[in-house]
Amino acid sequence: MTVALMWEARALPGRGPDLLAWARTQRLPRPPLRREVLRAPQDRVLVITWWNAPYDADLPELPDPPVELVTRPVHRWRFESVPDGE
Repeated sequence: MTVALMWEARALPGRGPDLLAWARTQRLPRPPLRREVLRAPQDRVLVITWWNAPYDADLPELPDPPVELVTRPVHRWRFESVPDGE
């Protein structure tokens, strides 16, 4: 099964580039199958990691960024892949 972990944070006004740089430098204790970093308006940064693991597996996640970079707590979601036909 493939599990995707999503991590999303919103930077303080004007701190989007700093939050993006911070997210890009974060290393996990083991590498995921895939990792993608995205940005959106309002200085939001999204990091998605994909893992070959059960849905409830203990997987490494990005930490919370420094409080001086963000406007609110990080949002985190976990999804599992759905086979074709389900």
